[in-house]
Amino acid sequence: MVTSVTNLGRSGLYDWVVQRVTAVILALYTLFLLGFVVASPDMQYGQWQGLFACIWMKVFSLAALISICAHAWVGMWTISTDYLKAAAIRFAFQLVCAGFLFVYLVWGIDILWSV
Repeated sequence: MVTSVTNLGRSGLYDWVVQRVTAVILALYTLFLLGFVVASPDMQYGQWQGLFACIWMKVFSLAALISICAHAWVGMWTISTDYLKAAAIRFAFQLVCAGFLFVYLVWGIDILWSV
């Protein structure tokens, strides 16, 4: 049996669970933000800034940010292992994806916690 060191989990079941859990977190986050926007039709910057200044919203946003990175990594890893057969090309693709996800995560954390 071949063990890949580039996937998030150690088995397909673990990756499947990660995809489902992160999808639920992202759905809840999206529904919450949509509900907040719909419930505040005349929303001003102060209300939006006040929402993101709350520690629970920062934690919820951080969970969503980590979830989108984990969700994207599992998806891109699956695509790369299914369609890119040359090991060097697959590794380069995964390295570029990991680099983008790392930058996205660090940049998102910087924005989120600077509010």
